Amino acid sequence: MNENEFTHDVIGACMEVHKLLGPGLLESAYQECLAREMSLRSVPFEKEKPFPVEYKGVQVDCGYRVDFLVGGLVVVELKSIESVLPVHEAQVLTYMKLAGCRLGLLVNFNVPVLKDGIRRFVIDV
Repeated sequence: MNENEFTHDVIGACMEVHKLLGPGLLESAYQECLAREMSLRSVPFEKEKPFPVEYKGVQVDCGYRVDFLVGGLVVVELKSIESVLPVHEAQVLTYMKLAGCRLGLLVNFNVPVLKDGIRRFVIDV
């Protein structure tokens, strides 16, 4: 599968989770349910995937964990917040760079209609 197919599968799984749970829960609840939904759909993923930070050729002890790395190609960051801020978008872009991924999704489950809570990012890596 390619990154666009993975993105399609992830968005479908997110929509199913949101349809069943609705908005208003903690991010951790959506993360666990999305992991279950992606497993049911045979979408390959790593949850809480750690990425080290390298600074001037040295790996520093401040690594980050992306919510999901799907198929080794797509970064998926989940939120359950009132509104997405530029810092959240910057977080996804930074995770994409650390992971070497061209494609990323920022999904905010705290919206009445999930399509309004999904942002797709594409960068050159």
